[in-house]
Amino acid sequence: MRALVFDGKLLSLDTRRAEPSPADGEALVRPLKVGVCSTDLEICRGYMGFAGVLGHEFVGEVESINGPDTRRLVGKRVVGAINAVCLKCDMCRAGLSTHCRNRTVLGIHNRDGCFADRFTLPAINLVEVPESIDDDTAVFAEPLAAALHAARQLHVEGKPYITVLGDGRLGLLCVQVMAQLNASVRLIGKHPDKMNLCTKWGIRHRHVNEIGRRADQDVVVDCTGSAEGLELALQLVRPRGKVLLKTTVAPVERKTDLSPIVINEIEVIGSRCGSIPDAVAALARRQVDVASLISRRFKLDDGVKALQTAAQPGVIKVLMDV
Repeated sequence: MRALVFDGKLLSLDTRRAEPSPADGEALVRPLKVGVCSTDLEICRGYMGFAGVLGHEFVGEVESINGPDTRRLVGKRVVGAINAVCLKCDMCRAGLSTHCRNRTVLGIHNRDGCFADRFTLPAINLVEVPESIDDDTAVFAEPLAAALHAARQLHVEGKPYITVLGDGRLGLLCVQVMAQLNASVRLIGKHPDKMNLCTKWGIRHRHVNEIGRRADQDVVVDCTGSAEGLELALQLVRPRGKVLLKTTVAPVERKTDLSPIVINEIEVIGSRCGSIPDAVAALARRQVDVASLISRRFKLDDGVKALQTAAQPGVIKVLMDV
């Protein structure tokens, strides 16, 4: 089968990859459409030390399940949670399965991803996609789940000032979700063409070079995908405010002064994956605009070019048909 593989140094399309065999309780999924994420690009720069098939954003069809098909998913269109967990460790037993001690993560950690003709995931991870949601929309389920999770971590009270840093894929999803809270929300970015989407959505936005660093924001959400994002967030957030980090980047030599966290008693919150069922429900309600985020489309055969394009300035979301 075909698979887009990163071997630790180079990215290439392998046309002779062996088809995966699902373990007990796992489903064999044929992806229909996949999305390129900033994490995929960071992996190619050394993030997580991953080598294997890339990709974790997908909508696909279940071809088979190794075990009872209790939810009748075979033949159904699905999206899914990317963490395959053991359900036995202390984290799983405590209800924190996304932090499972033994987890594998689709296309990120010890599990081949979805940029291939076939891939596997535990059947319990899969969520059926209703007919009202097309493939272009459904493929956003995983990143939208992450954006919804960020909003739920904030426990908003009153009407706080929230700044979302970064006008990329995740930033533009997060700012749409945050704008639905009882808050004054703005996006800070670098690319006017991307930020213009905020005008369409009625969300305030400013170029990063036009803002002051007055430490007056109640919450700053870092979606920059850069090592500098935390530095800027610490300059913008008020004393005893919150910085929520959505950014994952490969290790860099640059050192960030963390003393403001102590001096200003800033709460720093890490934020990762969210609920796929909740994301599917939000997509069904058309709670966010995902169609406007699609910049380019490719075939899996052109996967290397797709990732190169996704890394270019001005590009928001790249999708691939498999």
